[in-house]
Amino acid sequence: MNTSKELRRRRKIRQRFKISKTINGRYRLVVNRTNNHIYAQILDESGKNTIISASTLSVDAREAVKNGGNKAAAEYVGKAIASKAVAMKITNVVFDRSGFLYHGRVRILAESARTNGLNF
Repeated sequence: MNTSKELRRRRKIRQRFKISKTINGRYRLVVNRTNNHIYAQILDESGKNTIISASTLSVDAREAVKNGGNKAAAEYVGKAIASKAVAMKITNVVFDRSGFLYHGRVRILAESARTNGLNF
């Protein structure tokens, strides 16, 4: 039986395979979302070291947005991760949505990161 978790796992594997062929030394922007929060990390090429992270759990985000699981929170996290990356002179990344559909909060985070200086 194909549960939603199983379908997401399959999308994640399929997407990681495509990313591995096109990464070419770029960093990877990984997005994870739950019902209550949204997280973004920039990982190095090996995927073992987190360079930058932003989420709705940070103190700044809790002051800026009331609910961590809505589109306003996703936009805030996208802006935060992009500003931190630009400060570290990281502009080109590969977007890894971790099997989530490019819709709703994931799309808002990606668009916010693009408008604030990240290229993917």
